[in-house]
Amino acid sequence: MPETRSNAARAPVEAIPGYPAGHPVAPNMGDYAAFRGGFSWDQARRELDGLPAGGLNIAHEAVDRHAAGSRKEHVALRWLGRNGAVQEFSYADLSKLSNRFANVLQGLGVGAGERVYVLTGRIPELYIAALGAWKNRSVVCTLFSAFGPEPIRARMALGDARVLLTTPTLYERKVVPILNLLPGLRHVLLVRGPDNEPVAAGTLDFAELLGRADERFSIAATDPEEPALLHFTSGTTGTPKGAVHAHEAVLTHHATGKLVLDLHPEDVFWCTADPGWVTGTSYGIIAPLTNGVTSIVDEADFDVERWCQILEQHRVSVWYTAPTAIRMMMKTGLAPLAGRKLPALRYLASVGEPLNPEAVRWGVTAFGLPFHDNWWQTETGGIMIANFPALDVRPGSMGVPVPGIEAGIVRHNADGSVTQLDEPGTEGELALRPGWPSMFREYLNEPERYAKCFADGWYLTGDLARRDADGYFWFVGRKDDVIKTSGHLIGPFEVESVLLEHPAVAEAGVIGKPDPVALEVVKAFVALKTGYTPSDALKKDIMAHARKRLGAVVAPKEIDFQQSLPKTRSGKIMRRLLKARELGLPEGDVSTLESM
Repeated sequence: MPETRSNAARAPVEAIPGYPAGHPVAPNMGDYAAFRGGFSWDQARRELDGLPAGGLNIAHEAVDRHAAGSRKEHVALRWLGRNGAVQEFSYADLSKLSNRFANVLQGLGVGAGERVYVLTGRIPELYIAALGAWKNRSVVCTLFSAFGPEPIRARMALGDARVLLTTPTLYERKVVPILNLLPGLRHVLLVRGPDNEPVAAGTLDFAELLGRADERFSIAATDPEEPALLHFTSGTTGTPKGAVHAHEAVLTHHATGKLVLDLHPEDVFWCTADPGWVTGTSYGIIAPLTNGVTSIVDEADFDVERWCQILEQHRVSVWYTAPTAIRMMMKTGLAPLAGRKLPALRYLASVGEPLNPEAVRWGVTAFGLPFHDNWWQTETGGIMIANFPALDVRPGSMGVPVPGIEAGIVRHNADGSVTQLDEPGTEGELALRPGWPSMFREYLNEPERYAKCFADGWYLTGDLARRDADGYFWFVGRKDDVIKTSGHLIGPFEVESVLLEHPAVAEAGVIGKPDPVALEVVKAFVALKTGYTPSDALKKDIMAHARKRLGAVVAPKEIDFQQSLPKTRSGKIMRRLLKARELGLPEGDVSTLESM
């Protein structure tokens, strides 16, 4: 990739104070440079307990160590039901309930290293199951409940799911159609709702099993390198990638919760991300619990009025949300905030995709506080680069590296090596020095794919960025064509494969089309088989097929019919060319294009 220099890197940069002046709660990290210079992961380890039996276990650090001390009756989770119900769970409650689920798993013969999948909405049972599975030293994989049957099947098959926790409705709609394709699945546990739906034949009643289980459980010695989390991230070709994280990841979660999100013991924290995505697990479950705070869990879907009410009524002090949600609130305007008092709110943070500078400024207008953007990936397991409360926020910047993280900009050389680029403003690939605790340990069953992520002592992120003269990093773009929509990563191949299942579709190519709210929306280009004619009715039928198979988040929002799609001579559809033509951009090198 050619190096480019940005004049903006040398121009005066807008800066917004990162923390309210004179606020009675002082930031956990007051001097970034001094703290970074004296930081070590060994030091971070000393803030956690470790297991009495030896080793390190996420669930012990998240709940049991608090339940055994002065914070046992402190509210750990406050669950807000979509219909107005509110449930609170203390650290002692979570400890006992997760003990029960760990005993349930042992009673079912589920052991260490086996994968426990959770396919539910944001309900308390999800959190209980994750914590209990970690206590049992099983591997937790949470799935987004809006997925259709095919993405669910692919992820469960790749991870060799042994247990699935879900609801009767999701089971009937999305799991039953793929059950015969999951030979390794041994147990399906159903969480019945307030209507007390019947439990389907061949499944187990979660509440009944939990009620019969012992609330005492001793976590066995846990090697910090034992696998604990399996998160899937889409690639541009082939099947989704399963990134495996170890129990040692809890060190990163705890430290970044304290230093980046500035969590203090009496905070009320709200991470709006669904646990079906890595943010909702790392910062919706683990980080707030290890830091001993009260965490808000809202079952309902996004609604501006509801969100503003939650911020006010529950006195949220630290709010972690996504750029898409911020842009949707901006689109609505300030009316939902009129007359509301938010004296507790002191810190706003954002992640999921680059945060527009205007969104940072809008935070100051709407809340009197800027949004602090930060950057990380499924593979990194936790926040790597951030805007900190101790530093000014530079709108549009990802921020600076977390203490304990070394980040750089590198260039790929023809011989496969990489060269670090130190000149400010030079664009290249964002890279990290390996070794932080939450770094993924493997792509499940894909050692060669994993090895390609590393070169010359760097983890290569696949994201393009630049660093300014003051050490702030700025996102430029992605090396591949993965689609980022509303904070979710979508692999084009996965969508194209489902489109090709429709009887009318001969070829399909999928791109991300820029969108002012969602960052990108999924757009598909389709060539029809002989005998089919383009029509609005056929377009709607193909869209309905995609939504049924993939879910509304993943399915295309737009479809264009074309006579044929641009392909290389080897038959690979050129998504880059589709995108260039859609956006009116230069087509670039077409030397490999199939002759038409």
